[in-house]
Amino acid sequence: MRRLPPLYALRAFEAAARHASYTRAAEELAITQSAVSRHIRTLEEHFGCRLFQRQGRNLRLSEQGRLLLPGISDGFDALARACATLEVDDRILRLKAPSTLTMRWLLARLSRFRHQHRDIEVQLTSAWMDVDKADFANEPFDCAVLLLGEGAAHPDWEMTLLFREWLIPVCEPSLAAEETWTAERLAQAELLHPTPDRRDWRKWLQRMGLGEQVSIKGGQVFDTLELGMVAAARGYGVSIGDLVMIAEDIEQGRIGLPWPSAVASGESYYLVWPKGRGGQERLQRLRDFLVAEVAAMCLPAVKLLD
Repeated sequence: MRRLPPLYALRAFEAAARHASYTRAAEELAITQSAVSRHIRTLEEHFGCRLFQRQGRNLRLSEQGRLLLPGISDGFDALARACATLEVDDRILRLKAPSTLTMRWLLARLSRFRHQHRDIEVQLTSAWMDVDKADFANEPFDCAVLLLGEGAAHPDWEMTLLFREWLIPVCEPSLAAEETWTAERLAQAELLHPTPDRRDWRKWLQRMGLGEQVSIKGGQVFDTLELGMVAAARGYGVSIGDLVMIAEDIEQGRIGLPWPSAVASGESYYLVWPKGRGGQERLQRLRDFLVAEVAAMCLPAVKLLD
């Protein structure tokens, strides 16, 4: 068995080092200043060296203390993460989702969920993220909506398919209606790219048999579908959008479809969460609600191509 110093002494050391003060460490830990001092002495006797130095009224780490602190701090962070997996607030679900999905589809549905399930609070994070990754062991989330390859599986996750991603050209409504769009007309248009690698346009053009007729070189490049769709709606060119994300905009006449054929991207949105995580009943209620919302969706009448 490893011979480790007492945990309470390590906690006192970490707090004193972080605050550079025995007094403030004592306040944080709800013990006396003399108790903090005793705990530090216990560590110094254990390691056989001084961990702090005083210069006047200032408290500083010694060289040995500076070597010890990073590992101790990381250790307490790891303990906090481990405990958080079991310390479940019965009212809260922490969800992360891609920003475009959040703004275009998820927010309105979470508002309805909140009104139907007032005993559950969904805390949503949609900052920049890898849309296909979740690290539940190290991230403070209970569940996530991810864009994954169709038929994706993960041995440690519960996974529910929400809907497939359908790629379709989008532009300002009057531009879509001004004439019949042909391959030649599309080749002359300013193409907007929602991904730096231009993969969305490439997929759509290849599936439509237009890969040789329409070049994807040039044109403004963005890093999200949202930016591409907003720019297209404002008349800056033709972007590739997600049919589900733009359904409401099409219905309200805010965006047009120059070429009403949608191509399956090969990816789908899934609701995922780690198996064995607390709060399963709340997660299942969210899943059932979102599945029902998907079933009730009305998509624009376009041709769907796998």
